[in-house]
Amino acid sequence: MTFRNEYPRPQFVRERWTNLNGDWNFMFDDKNIGCKEMWYNGQQAFTETINVPFVYQTKMSGIHVTEPHEIVWYQRNIQLKKQQDKRYLLHFGAVDYLADIYVNGQHVMQHEGGHTSFSVDVTDYLSAENSLVVRVYDPLKDESIPRGKQFWENESRGIWYTNTTGIWQTVWLEEVADIYLTKVKMTPLYDNGKIRIQAKINQPAANSKLKYKITFKGDLITAGCTKIFSNKVDIAMDLFDEMIFRHNFHGDGYSWTPENPQLFDIQFELLQAGELKDQVLSYFGFRKIHHQRGMVYLNNKPYYQKLVLDQGYWPESLMTAPEDAAFIEDIKLAKEMGFNGCRKHQKTEDPRFLYWADKLGYLVWGECASAPAYNEDAVKRLMVEWQEIIERDYNHPCIITWVPLNESWGIPDVQHNRQQQHFSQTMYHYLHSLDTTRLVISNDGWAITESDICAIHNYAHGNKEEEAKYQYFKDTLKNKENILAYCSSPWDIYANGFSHQGEPVLLTEFGGIGFDVSGQPGWGYTSVGNEEEFVSEYGRVMAALYASEILYGFCYTQLTDVEQEINGVLTYDRKPKCDLSLIKAINDRFHMPQIKG
Repeated sequence: MTFRNEYPRPQFVRERWTNLNGDWNFMFDDKNIGCKEMWYNGQQAFTETINVPFVYQTKMSGIHVTEPHEIVWYQRNIQLKKQQDKRYLLHFGAVDYLADIYVNGQHVMQHEGGHTSFSVDVTDYLSAENSLVVRVYDPLKDESIPRGKQFWENESRGIWYTNTTGIWQTVWLEEVADIYLTKVKMTPLYDNGKIRIQAKINQPAANSKLKYKITFKGDLITAGCTKIFSNKVDIAMDLFDEMIFRHNFHGDGYSWTPENPQLFDIQFELLQAGELKDQVLSYFGFRKIHHQRGMVYLNNKPYYQKLVLDQGYWPESLMTAPEDAAFIEDIKLAKEMGFNGCRKHQKTEDPRFLYWADKLGYLVWGECASAPAYNEDAVKRLMVEWQEIIERDYNHPCIITWVPLNESWGIPDVQHNRQQQHFSQTMYHYLHSLDTTRLVISNDGWAITESDICAIHNYAHGNKEEEAKYQYFKDTLKNKENILAYCSSPWDIYANGFSHQGEPVLLTEFGGIGFDVSGQPGWGYTSVGNEEEFVSEYGRVMAALYASEILYGFCYTQLTDVEQEINGVLTYDRKPKCDLSLIKAINDRFHMPQIKG
């Protein structure tokens, strides 16, 4: 049976592709003998069957074994009517952690990194009947590996969840011509009314051209053709032009916002000597993010962010959404509650989620799994993974902020250690060097160095009966002086030698009200016993935020329960814990604070 049959890369769509999800042969390799015995040659009789793209720890994989196995192997056969003038690209959405790929017994590539996509041209290794083998190594106790919330022990506990090992996003094969597009980068130049297009092809091609056509709701906006003299092209198209200008370009009719998520469709055609070589369909949103006067601006207007922390886990499938509709459900439920976006926490999410956030209008703070420790290997791995994240997700208008570091994970001594402060600053500048269109947070929570947002965590609101604790929580949030003086951990808000430079202040983790409706053992930062108390507690905590003179946005913990955490607004299987209209009514009470300066 095939699962997750939707096109896996919705911003770079081609017509000819083959989904390789479904049943694969599978084997644990606890003794690490697979390479010695050449399991990659396709002759090994694997003992299990697994349903890709679900990892062996999940119910949907068909195996559902949760104890750790660091080395696993996959194998499946592929029949192919190979065309002589075509190339074949093998794509993996994500494999956790170190993947070695073999085609017909030949090693074709190795990829390190558990959350990012990768591809390889396998044309020269293919025939009519093919064996595809994947070996995965997931060293559970290596603290230099970005692991996020994945636990290294047999059973999850605390803030740690069941580990993910192996293929957890779609695998597919794509047929292309000998000359094809490898990348298209689209940058809205909002103030100039233009879209910048940077395209690359796989090799220099004489007498080649790139045609483009941009439409909006079926109406042609602009079209053109440009010659390619090497293997790349960089052009900017004027969207202002007469048609858009007549329809109020500067209004929200053509801009992307959560309330009005307008998207432009774009078609690319690559031609050589007049012959069509490649055709790619994509889209973009026309929007701008920046900050000034202590506020985040969306499309040059102050915008208050009402985010919810989203771990991106499901009970039957862990980090892999059970179906595409699950992404839609999460976004619609969050918007139904009055949230306008999420912070994807310690996980780089599937492009299908980002596609639906683009389509439905939902802000996303993009994050990466953190490593537990600081060393040279951890530094290198995090930087490489972030380069791949931005390479893959740059074109999604929903993403407005990058969060490379969280709560000093992987930089435990950043408060006073200058080397780790250098790394925090490096990540801030590194991400800006790759992407000038979004905000970057240096260390979400505390011990901040350089940052576009002062992102603070505070769960110290207490239970309802703890009036003095709540009053202190409320007083802490009241103004700039109080909030910057507060320490929610052993560390200050800013690392030694750094201070607030006027950037917006947001409360990016708080709440976490525990409410058990499923009967499972679990925890929250505070607890309630019924639906009425839950809504009352949510309103009480939010009242402290809304009374603040300095906060210009928040991220509530959290969207759903996850395993032993029962502090979601929804249960782990996405059932509301209360009438969601009551949460929306509380979220809608907010009035924008007066902008200072």
